[in-house]
Amino acid sequence: MGDLEVNRLGFGSMRLAGNGMGGNSDGAPIDRERAVRLLRSAVERGVNHIDTAAFYFSPLRSANELINRALSPYPEDLVIVTKVGPGRDASGEWQDWARPDQLRGQVEENLRQLGRDHLDVVNFRSNGSESIAEHFGALAELRDAGLIRHLGVSAIRPEHLAQAQAIAPVVCVQNAYSLDRRNTVANDMVEICREQGIAFVPFFAISGQQREASAPDTHDEAVLDVARAHGATPAQILLAWTLHRGPHVLAIPGTSDPAHLAENIAAGALKLAQADLDRLDAVQ
Repeated sequence: MGDLEVNRLGFGSMRLAGNGMGGNSDGAPIDRERAVRLLRSAVERGVNHIDTAAFYFSPLRSANELINRALSPYPEDLVIVTKVGPGRDASGEWQDWARPDQLRGQVEENLRQLGRDHLDVVNFRSNGSESIAEHFGALAELRDAGLIRHLGVSAIRPEHLAQAQAIAPVVCVQNAYSLDRRNTVANDMVEICREQGIAFVPFFAISGQQREASAPDTHDEAVLDVARAHGATPAQILLAWTLHRGPHVLAIPGTSDPAHLAENIAAGALKLAQADLDRLDAVQ
């Protein structure tokens, strides 16, 4: 991502917060010390890319606070990517999308919670409007002021990427993308990023259509067959398929389960044959 080098298997922190932002299967946040151990374990296992946001919080937990507690002082090679645009009030209720002049406050809140003097990468998450130019321009000004090192975009269409690039370099695109969540626009974004050397960072790579919910318990027979052939779990195959979309594709699976963390990281080493990929690509 720009001049920042990360391992392809990262960690998404959303599920650590709970209460509507992930957590255990019942939506509750995991124990604080368990979350701290999980984050430290991820880094010890080679994860150096963590995805977060100030709006990942519940009355009991804040993902940023947990990251700060677990990992500060931060390793030099650790890249923390956050996002701005959406907002929640103190009670957790979603608010209107931030205006361009409100983005500085969101950036400063991430800085405060993470205990940093600058943010490595900030993604502007689109709300689907026709143009993101004014919002992205406001972030570019914060980058010029030294509060942000690199800029990215999230939940966008190709025209949004072009709007942003006309203002400042874009180092990553973070969109929903998975084996069961593909369409023409999604596939186009993967290819556009490949052509332009931009990191493509899919979210919901495992949960797919279930989005913030836990990963599905049932899978297409093709996924199960490939998993059996590799002695892997279906979730590992979904992650491996994601990474096989191209060397520019990263993954940021989130989990509150230490065993799943180990499985997710191991998925980064799975090599799928072309026959495996053809079988999976045929899944509707």
